[in-house]
Amino acid sequence: MASWKEKWRHGPFWLYSVMLASSLLAEVVSFALSSDTLKIAQNPKVDLGCDINAVLSCSTVAKSWQADFLNFGGFKIPNCFLGICFEAVFVTVAVLGLARAKVPKWFSFCSWLGNLAALAFSYWLFSQELYAINAICPWCLTLMFSSTVQFMAQSHASVTVQDLGRGRLKKAMDSYYRPSLDLFVDAAWILVLVLLIFIRDGSRIF
Repeated sequence: MASWKEKWRHGPFWLYSVMLASSLLAEVVSFALSSDTLKIAQNPKVDLGCDINAVLSCSTVAKSWQADFLNFGGFKIPNCFLGICFEAVFVTVAVLGLARAKVPKWFSFCSWLGNLAALAFSYWLFSQELYAINAICPWCLTLMFSSTVQFMAQSHASVTVQDLGRGRLKKAMDSYYRPSLDLFVDAAWILVLVLLIFIRDGSRIF
C-alpha cells in the first residue's frame, strides 16, 4: 500500500502546483520578452537590462531571424507573443488539475501534446542560441527551464492523475513513476542542459 508521501508526490495537488508555478513563471518571462521586443522595435540600438556581455545578450537573440521566423503575408509574429498565448493555456490546465475538475482523456492528451510541442520549440531555439546565434538570452533560458519543469509535471500527472495509457504502456509508465525513478531522470535531464551551456559558452560567460 502506498504511503502518504507517495500519494502526495503522485497526487494532483503537488504535480499541478509545480506545473502552475512553472507555467506562471514562463508567462511572466514571455511578457518580459514581449516588452523587450517592443523596445527594440521602437529603437533597434536600445540597450536592454539583460544585455550583460557579448554572450549573455537578449538583444542579439531578439534581432535574429529565429526570434520571429513565423511569417504570415509579411506579418511576423515574435516567439514571445506565442509564448504568452500558449502558457495561458498551460496555466488553465494546471488550475483545472488543482480544482480536481474532471476533463476528458482526449483533452488531457491534447494538452500534453501541446506541452511537448512547446518544449520542442523551446529546445530548438535553445540549440539555435548555442550553435547558430552564438549568444544566450537569460530570459529565454529561464523560459526553457520552466517549460522543462512544466512538461515534467504534466507528464507525471497525465499518468498518475489523469490515468492516461493502456495495457503494457500504462504498466511501463507506472513502473517509471511509482518507484520515483523519474526524479533521477529529471535531475539528469536538467544537469545535461546546464552542462551543454557551460561546455559551449562557460569560458566566455565568465
